Amino acid sequence: MTDGTTAEGSRRNSGDRSPRGWRAAAGAALYGPGGFYRRPEGPAGHFRTSVHASPLFARAVARLLCRVDAALGRPPALDFVDMGAGRGELVSGVLAALPADVAARARAYAVEIADRPAGLDGRITWLSELPETVTGLLFANEWLDNVPVDVVEVDSAGVPRLVLVAEDGSERLGEPVTGAPADWLARWWPLPAEQGLRAEIGLPRDRAWASAVDRVVRGLAVAVDYAHTVDARPPFGTLTGFREGRETAPVPDGSCDITAHVALDACAAAAGTAHPPSGALPVPSSTARELPGARLLTQRAALRALDLTGARPPLALASSDPSAYVRALASAGEAAELTAPGGLGDFGWLLQPVGIPDPLEPDPRDAPAL
Repeated sequence: MTDGTTAEGSRRNSGDRSPRGWRAAAGAALYGPGGFYRRPEGPAGHFRTSVHASPLFARAVARLLCRVDAALGRPPALDFVDMGAGRGELVSGVLAALPADVAARARAYAVEIADRPAGLDGRITWLSELPETVTGLLFANEWLDNVPVDVVEVDSAGVPRLVLVAEDGSERLGEPVTGAPADWLARWWPLPAEQGLRAEIGLPRDRAWASAVDRVVRGLAVAVDYAHTVDARPPFGTLTGFREGRETAPVPDGSCDITAHVALDACAAAAGTAHPPSGALPVPSSTARELPGARLLTQRAALRALDLTGARPPLALASSDPSAYVRALASAGEAAELTAPGGLGDFGWLLQPVGIPDPLEPDPRDAPAL
């Protein structure tokens, strides 16, 4: 997770609880002292991600890391960075699934603002910030959706205005949106002049993703999240809360998760651009790296490319080896959940290769002869 607090967000702890933008309010509620993501139960106590749904997800990520390793020429040290690591569930599962020769060279990092959990594998380095450089795989599973963003709403005159929120969740409209946020809206989430339409300004996520990709010297950066693209933005936004496994109203008091789907197409365009001052849009620069094109695909397509299909085992196995059939059937059920339409399978995967070919792109040399 990332610390979304700002100078404005610090007001929560100074006694000033007047309404402020959702970005500041959510940043304090999630990451401030006593915030939601600093609580001992961790994210798994409140919502279920692909990591918690099945160990098959970690095994698929381990296969992806092995492909990155091969593309890098099997370096002496291979980094795996779990961004927004929760309580280390994914990075632990990936280490456990790696072949011995890869595991021996792997350097595992968990990036999370919460304290290191007791009993975590000693091979895992626990950090509150990204390592300075990464040669390998940086994997951000449901991280960007918790980078706080401001919410805007169109008023009766057709003007997008900042939505201000109090600690009890009550809202009112603030000033019109101007500057870089207005430019971002115009490019990535254009709002018709219809009262009540809402959007989330994804500029902080663009910057967060670009900064993460900047740390990758060679390898692959992957973001996995609830997502939408510019041709299908939801008309009223996606801001919501989660508490104890149930969706709930988003209230910025530290009692629930506060999340919103991610404009992954905007994040993809931000990688490889110069880092502007706060408040300005990322812009192409002669000093920025030229990166190969990012790719967006569904989790269903990504996991199938990593040999996770959810296919049922052959019925004949039930007669020859009933125990193996039951295990294979359970595994197929878990794979089906990870790839299900209308569920986890619809998550977006944003892949950004750095200095290597896309490891999920089929190799034309492997294509069957016609």
